[in-house]
Amino acid sequence: MAPPRDADAVLDGLDPEQREVATALHGPVCVLAGAGTGKTRAITHRIAYGVRAGILQPASVLAVTFTNRAAGEMRGRLRQLGAGGVQARTFHSAALRQLQFFWPKAVGGELPRLLDRKVQLVAESAAHCRIRLDRNELRDVTSEIEWAKVTQTVPADYPAAVAKSVREAPRDPAEIGQIYGMYEQLKRDRSVIDFEDVLLLTVGILQDRHDIADQIRRQYQHFVVDEYQDVSPLQQRLLDLWLGDRESLCVVGDASQTIYSFTGATPDHLLNFRTRHPGATVVKLVRDYRSTPQVVHLANGLLNQARGRAAEHRLELVSQRDPGPEPVCTEYADEPTEAEGTARRIRDLIASGVPAGEIAVLYRINAQSEVYEQALADAGVPYQLRGAERFFERQEVREAGAALRGAARFGGNDSLLDDVVELPAQVRAVLSAKGWTTEPPAGSGAVRDRWESLAALVRLAEDFVRASPGATLADLVAELDERAAAQHAPTVQGVTLASLHAAKGLEWDAVFLVGLAEGMMPITYAKTDEQIEEERRLLYVGVTRARSHLCLSWALSRSPGGRASRRPTRFLNGLRPGSTAPGARSTAAVPGGALEHGGAAVRRKRRGPVLCRVCGKTLTDAGEMKLMRCEDCPSDMDEALYERLRDWRAEQAKQLGQPAYCVFTDKTLMVIAETVPDGERELAAIAGVGARKLDRFGADVLAICAGEERAGDTADD
Repeated sequence: MAPPRDADAVLDGLDPEQREVATALHGPVCVLAGAGTGKTRAITHRIAYGVRAGILQPASVLAVTFTNRAAGEMRGRLRQLGAGGVQARTFHSAALRQLQFFWPKAVGGELPRLLDRKVQLVAESAAHCRIRLDRNELRDVTSEIEWAKVTQTVPADYPAAVAKSVREAPRDPAEIGQIYGMYEQLKRDRSVIDFEDVLLLTVGILQDRHDIADQIRRQYQHFVVDEYQDVSPLQQRLLDLWLGDRESLCVVGDASQTIYSFTGATPDHLLNFRTRHPGATVVKLVRDYRSTPQVVHLANGLLNQARGRAAEHRLELVSQRDPGPEPVCTEYADEPTEAEGTARRIRDLIASGVPAGEIAVLYRINAQSEVYEQALADAGVPYQLRGAERFFERQEVREAGAALRGAARFGGNDSLLDDVVELPAQVRAVLSAKGWTTEPPAGSGAVRDRWESLAALVRLAEDFVRASPGATLADLVAELDERAAAQHAPTVQGVTLASLHAAKGLEWDAVFLVGLAEGMMPITYAKTDEQIEEERRLLYVGVTRARSHLCLSWALSRSPGGRASRRPTRFLNGLRPGSTAPGARSTAAVPGGALEHGGAAVRRKRRGPVLCRVCGKTLTDAGEMKLMRCEDCPSDMDEALYERLRDWRAEQAKQLGQPAYCVFTDKTLMVIAETVPDGERELAAIAGVGARKLDRFGADVLAICAGEERAGDTADD
């Protein structure tokens, strides 16, 4: 696409408010931009217009945002508009670049090494303090240390700062303060710095060395800050030092999308902008180009009930799109039924022509994903997890790759591989030294996760040699390197599963907001009015991710047969059919909307509690309900049958062009291999084997269980 021919052409296609932003090139500018209103378009055209008009020099502009993805998108748009020389970076990227350049002059020597992952050092710090942290506590304490640093809180002041902020610490604040102090000590001893130190050290240098601060200010004359509602006190301090006494600043944000206070973000800087800069130009963007009037109406309704300072500055969006379907509210009997109903709706949407990649299921916490992963897999719908650690970035996978690479370099002369000829056997031999065993470890947790990663590599080797007979270990290593390099692109064009926080900045044609029951939305630990309002904003962000289709759902109980004691989130009062707004006398529902009862709609009978088939205990965990037994109860799985089922599944998946889990998940195959069904009724009773899959794959599975040849290829049904 050719860049605009001149400065005026840059303004073509902008609406009046966007054009006002683009032409406001002098003095402080504050852009209050609602969801879907084209804020990135407005600010990139502003920069490009200034550059093409000769008012701004490209190298003198620094645009900062919060994610590498957003910064990359901004750079791409600026190049298309003929302003490719402008720096668009995250706060951390911009600070690190300056720190690397000025460190020798300001401090001397080389910049200390940047920690890849601080979790390991936090664990070591806790051990030094003789404090035991489990996996979840370790993650939470690490987050607390990050919060303390971005709010410029030193270890000794942490307990008081937590009390003042009404923040719920994951452990005794005094213990966290002690771990935090030891963590800082170990970093100094080892000459390493973390991500937050990049900002802290840059701030320190700019405060102490006026000559360096002046040099940066001569370089950068004009600043643009996107997502300004998310700045932390530390980032604001750095921005102030970059600016000095100038006011050549443009900020863009929406207080109603402040959802990261747990990381130190605060909308106060956005809300106080006009107080700090009395002569600022303020422009509001409220024309919503993303969502239909029906979605926008619901989003506005959520904010109309909001309270607090951010709510006083809410923006009333006006949809610019043609009308679409009404949002659908659905009540289900229990969580598994909610997941199954959601998967069914998604399958219907895909069948109607909505691409799977344009559909998202959003939930409050990542722990909710498993039941939806299972339901989508059972429905044959491909999916991808957003925010999950990439397979090839896991530590055990990196270590295994290095070991395989070393063995391949020796050309099979490694002592581990003596008398081992077949590729899968070679891989098993190498990985056995890394902890892989033929039998999985008992229970779950980190040890089991590590084994699963190594087992996946073993299976990958088996699949690879099946597809490429005669392949060598070196060939496999090349294949692994190729896969690792390509992992940034999704391997599956599938439905996105993500937390509401991870969905910020994204959009889809269809969005399913699930688990919208009190205790989850708002989350149970949101106690104060401020915390409750942030939960409302989080739901608002979820709603505004949808372009056309929006489905909201909740379950009355957690597990089948449980007491129906849950209530739908208070945030939908007055917005869902049959409910009343707070303080109102009559129902104010989504126009044309309908409250559906998911269980009744599919004529499901309420199921009794799911019992472990080994010990008889009532199961509540989704994974255990799938297995029909406790994770810790002994398995009587027929390993040979399990492997035959896996081989069959791999063939089916290849012919269907889908991931293996869309045929049957590992857990479904495990249950089949444990129960060895001998008829359709027994097979149909297994979770994950619905009527559709029974029709499609039942004959093959039963034949395999009976030790017979497969009944035939059903992949072309």
